[in-house]
Amino acid sequence: LLHANTQSPALHNKSCTDVICCVLFMAAIVGYMTIGVLAWLFGDPRHVFFSRNSTGMFCGAGVNINEPNVFYIDILKCDTETNEMATTLKGHQCPTTQVCVKECPSEFWKLPPEAYASDALPKDFFQQKYCDPSLDLVHTTLVVLHPSVLKQTDPDSLVSGLNSKSVGVRVFEDFATSWYWILIGLLAAMIISVVFMLLMRYWVSLLVWLLIVGVLAVGAYGIYHCYWEYNNYRHSKLTLGDLGFNSKFSVYLQVKETWLAFLVILCLVELVLLLLLKSLGNKISNALALLEESSRAVSYVMSTLAYPLVTFILLVVCVCYWGVTSLFLATSGAPVYRAISLNSSIANCHSITGLENCLPQTFNALAYSTCPTVHCVFFKYDDEGFFQRNAAYLQIFNVLAFLWCVNFIIALGQCTLASTFATFYWAFSKPDNIPPYPLLQAFIWTLRYHVGSMAFGAVILTLFEFPRIFLEYLDHKFRDCQNSCCRFVKMSLKCCFWFLNKFLKFVNRNTYIMIAVYGDSFCVSAKNAYMLLMRNIGRVVILNNVTNMLLFFGKLLVAGSVGILATAFFSGHITLPDATFQAELLHYYWVPIIMVAVGAYLIAQGFFSVYSMCIDTLFLCFLDDLERNNGTTQRPYYMSRSLMRILHQTNRPSIFIV
Repeated sequence: LLHANTQSPALHNKSCTDVICCVLFMAAIVGYMTIGVLAWLFGDPRHVFFSRNSTGMFCGAGVNINEPNVFYIDILKCDTETNEMATTLKGHQCPTTQVCVKECPSEFWKLPPEAYASDALPKDFFQQKYCDPSLDLVHTTLVVLHPSVLKQTDPDSLVSGLNSKSVGVRVFEDFATSWYWILIGLLAAMIISVVFMLLMRYWVSLLVWLLIVGVLAVGAYGIYHCYWEYNNYRHSKLTLGDLGFNSKFSVYLQVKETWLAFLVILCLVELVLLLLLKSLGNKISNALALLEESSRAVSYVMSTLAYPLVTFILLVVCVCYWGVTSLFLATSGAPVYRAISLNSSIANCHSITGLENCLPQTFNALAYSTCPTVHCVFFKYDDEGFFQRNAAYLQIFNVLAFLWCVNFIIALGQCTLASTFATFYWAFSKPDNIPPYPLLQAFIWTLRYHVGSMAFGAVILTLFEFPRIFLEYLDHKFRDCQNSCCRFVKMSLKCCFWFLNKFLKFVNRNTYIMIAVYGDSFCVSAKNAYMLLMRNIGRVVILNNVTNMLLFFGKLLVAGSVGILATAFFSGHITLPDATFQAELLHYYWVPIIMVAVGAYLIAQGFFSVYSMCIDTLFLCFLDDLERNNGTTQRPYYMSRSLMRILHQTNRPSIFIV
């Protein structure tokens, strides 16, 4: 028995792998942190979160802390197509006075005829809070240079337009009303996921066959229902051609051709499923045995179910750092102000071209006595400094480093879980030979020896993901391009990079498993994993597809069950006795339902990802076990007795597997 244990690949000598890539990754991390520090020093995110008034002060911060909104005196001057000065400013700023106000006007207002009288006082017709702070209405004489002709506008419609809530605001209010119950729904999804995985530990075969029979039964009922509906409408003379295009889908359900199409599709799907079941035969038994072994492994190391939380926290930190760095880089330049005339129709103001820089805090309008409407307004952010001139390149590096870190975190999770489950498989006597705290040991071992290999695999994915992001950017930039050749090239490139990304993820996943088992470098592990899979391509295709399908149905079961309960609750069909929640308070009851359903699927994805990694690891170990060992005393099998029984293999009588 002791001699047999020495044959375990997991006991090979450990050494650091892909050291050069490890050094490059550490250098990239140091550079990434340096850029973050520089962005923090030069950037000012207040430019994004707060608006500025005409004096350059932030609205909602500093002295204007209680005045978060910006009021434009003449919003029509912001139109770059009709206003020459707005065109000069290139849309960066609107050439009209902007004032910080506590709340925007809620009613239609215009000057009455009395305001144009020679003895009119400004304080009787204007409100100080909507005027430039430098203007004192009490000690100011009203001078009307050019009485404007106001368009006839219905005040009631304007007020209702100002007071109407956008869809986004209503959605946010629904979230604020139901967030507590959304969390309860997500907690229920977590409990259901754990219960489902515990059930798979003892009744995986029963659950799988119930799932298969359930899918076939649902398909059979669908065929029956479609035939029944078709039979009801078979004498109808209404056809799809008579309807044309209609936004209401229920209209098409009144046509026999629709139900005939559904009937044919369901019959074909049911036939394909039955043929698949017949052709798979014993392969399903092999997949069930692998699922049972995976359930056993997870039950022995239950801490692996919590590891997705570690990955999630690391990803959140990475995303937050990328977002903050991007924000500070985008606002790294100091604001530039230009002296412009807010009324270019005045003859003496034609000389004010809007090209002269100024500072709002020290701007002296009296220096432009011939043009009383000149103001110092924001133009753009300074892009002349070295840091600002290279901000675009720094943003590109920010994206690349972010993708590299994200892929590394995912690789760390996969390699850690693979090492944990490989320790389980190659333990000759389970669970006696499983070391204590296998997950923690695997995590430390992975960080100690294989940072370079994980960084190598992560950078390969990054180099192929960045072109996909760039293609999406070009697609958004040239979305108005309707040229068929352009669309063909664009879609072809997207499909190629999507397929390549999927292939690389598949290769990397199996490579990390081989790294966890043997401790080789990335390239050696990738070659060994590829050759091992190719030598067993038949088993790989069938078992992978069967297990992936079963796990997908399990995720749908969790998300669907929670989604049905959420629909019944948030639509008001299920009410609480103490009326702690009322569905009538929601604007859109589908908002919390979608949040709960999507969140439940993501939670199930987190739990089942552990299960999926366990299956893939045990499968590769199983294939390698078959090739390396023959069941003799010198080379015994490490697989469980259930797997040996299905494959008609056995160890010698002196060797027993627990």
